Amino acid sequence: MGKRVLVAATGSVATVKVPMLASELIDRGCEVRVVMSETARHFLSREDLAVVLREARERCGQAGEEEGVYLEEDEWKTWQKMGDPVLHIELGKWADVLVIAPLSANTLAKLANGLCDNLTTCVARAWDYSKPVLAAPAMNTRMWTHPVTAEHVGTLSSRDGIKFVDPVVKTLACKDVGLGAMAPYEAIAEAALELTK
Repeated sequence: MGKRVLVAATGSVATVKVPMLASELIDRGCEVRVVMSETARHFLSREDLAVVLREARERCGQAGEEEGVYLEEDEWKTWQKMGDPVLHIELGKWADVLVIAPLSANTLAKLANGLCDNLTTCVARAWDYSKPVLAAPAMNTRMWTHPVTAEHVGTLSSRDGIKFVDPVVKTLACKDVGLGAMAPYEAIAEAALELTK
């Protein structure tokens, strides 16, 4: 099998691109699992994503893989007593690279300040930074150009192992045209694979 990629989707309308990103990574030989924040579920259902993952795996000869979609409520299902697996730790051990796409302004702020109040941020906080992290921000232009966003990006960029795929200019969900849209999923997949070489 190829590289193990953990995709973390956070609360941005760009979450609708996660199925295409996951399919692209699977098509390129990767094993893929996806963590979805509670707000990401506003844009994409677990069921719809699971179908896309299953079809991509079947197409690429990875049939039999587990569903591979994890939600907030899954965090403590496997833990009953000391010694039982803890999901955010197990996902971090499993993955060769963490791809946070889309990275919302809210999750960017949480990561820059070390918060770990959901499955995605717990995975990031417990991440082994000898393995790469790729972040693909997606937010409105006003949020992306806000001074505190630059501070948060600077904080994360200064940490070993974290790289960014910068957002692009296009028509945003609010119909504004500006910088802040998530980079194309093909570019994110390519950057993730480059980091694992």
